[in-house]
Amino acid sequence: ELTIGLPPHITSTTGMDTMTHAVEAYTNLFAPKSTDKLAVEAVKLIFENLEKVYKDGSDQTARYNMQLAAFYGGAAFTRACVGYVHGVAHTLGGLYGTPHGLANAVILPYVMEQFGPAVYFKLARLAEAVGINGKDDEEKAKAFLREIRRMNADMKIPDKFDFIQEKDIPQMIKWAMKEANPIYPVPVLWHAPEFRALIDRLRA
Repeated sequence: ELTIGLPPHITSTTGMDTMTHAVEAYTNLFAPKSTDKLAVEAVKLIFENLEKVYKDGSDQTARYNMQLAAFYGGAAFTRACVGYVHGVAHTLGGLYGTPHGLANAVILPYVMEQFGPAVYFKLARLAEAVGINGKDDEEKAKAFLREIRRMNADMKIPDKFDFIQEKDIPQMIKWAMKEANPIYPVPVLWHAPEFRALIDRLRA
């Protein structure tokens, strides 16, 4: 009941923040099986409930399920850590005051796409969990990310940022690398060129 009056744009971005917690925890290396179960359940709950509660904030069942998803996602990343989505999102918050959930929502599909084949297997399992089909893991993984983008678009979350300044990019890269490397057990280790490529793709 405490979240009934939450505005739609906060509902959507905090929900996609939870999605990011679950997806990063699930795709990170060395995650225990217990974490995998939590992350998968969080993703399923988000797919089933986030758009419902975005459209109807008074839906208490959907609100409850999103709270449960937030708990599962939080428990998952507490054990398996987050990754480069968070590393870059934090730089946007620090430099521009970008809300954390909004930053994660936009960045998530870009990072997963840039990881490429290293995350196809895991993303394909998430796709299967939410009923997305395909002929192989690559097709399922890409379809899963397309669905993330569709959800963002339908909830009026932008696809890029129009405020990232060229002069700030070296600082963003420095901060993201300092936060993430070597602490986060990401599926692919990035250095400055990979972060630069990501940030360039994020700019409108």
